[in-house]
Amino acid sequence: MKPIVALAAVGPLDVEPTAAELDAIEAEMPLIRAEVELLDVRISLLERPATELDERRLRRARRRVLHARRDLTNRLPAEPAEVIA
Repeated sequence: MKPIVALAAVGPLDVEPTAAELDAIEAEMPLIRAEVELLDVRISLLERPATELDERRLRRARRRVLHARRDLTNRLPAEPAEVIA
């Protein structure tokens, strides 16, 4: 039978992010900003039909997301493939 242990006894739950985690978030910020901008454009188009300028704004926002994803992918080091024995 396994004993039931209170979570407070296991360790603190309000642990701050590590420097590596903060660096990873910082590296992803251009993508996060581009995705937020795309979301803003999509939200603004929910209540009204899109004009030509709105369509341009939407295309620009989509391109920024794609460029940010590409840049982030090209910057990340390749993870070694797992060896299956």
